[in-house]
Amino acid sequence: MVDELADHYASGHEATRLIRSMHGQLEFLRTQELVRRFLPSPPARVLDVGGATGIHAQWLASDGYQVHVVDIVERHVESAASLPGVTAEVGDARKLASPTDSIDTVLLLGPLYHLTEAHDRELALRECLRVLRPGGVIFAAAISRYLMVMDPGTSEQLTPEAFDSIRATVTTGDCDGRSGFISSHWHTADELRHEVQFSGFRDVEVFGIEGPAWATLDAHGEEAFEERRDATLECARLVEQDPLLMHASAHLLAVGVA
Repeated sequence: MVDELADHYASGHEATRLIRSMHGQLEFLRTQELVRRFLPSPPARVLDVGGATGIHAQWLASDGYQVHVVDIVERHVESAASLPGVTAEVGDARKLASPTDSIDTVLLLGPLYHLTEAHDRELALRECLRVLRPGGVIFAAAISRYLMVMDPGTSEQLTPEAFDSIRATVTTGDCDGRSGFISSHWHTADELRHEVQFSGFRDVEVFGIEGPAWATLDAHGEEAFEERRDATLECARLVEQDPLLMHASAHLLAVGVA
């Protein structure tokens, strides 16, 4: 898994993922919004597990939080460690170096979909629970498995040859990588909620991040982003926990308490 992730992210893709596309910018803004809604006050200690090059660590540090990034890709760690107010180390979400009960908030915004086995996802979530102080908060992100239906249709990849892969992802959550991503696991909201609860977290809530209108931002292009951004954000807020529309978001976010 480590080599596959290192190869996939070697191009620097992750450093620009949330800024180069319109739906990526929407994901970033909504993730910020949801995380800020539940964060304790600064200078709380934030562990950003799978934090990549530090795109979220950067604004958290600017907000006054003590932020430490853990990522399995050495190149990501070097980039994150160069950010003001951010420390970073190479590490695995399934075996964190942080002491027990030492962290106020954990961000787990990438590892769950890269951990294709349920046992490994449970290990990562239980490690987050271990390092969090009682009452600490976890933010755990997942890819909606129904993105596999929506994205090919908006990116012209919806072909008869792709449909076996699409069907497998929707029915099992197991993405084989033929969509342009690497092998990964994509969740339903109920599955994500269950995994976080089963790992020992309480008061778990799941939110749709981007909402149902994210694809329209890409369709209209960068020049229309500012004009359409606020309405798209409001649409996402309106149905963020609607069980009928949550899966129209590309990503889901679970929030739980240790």
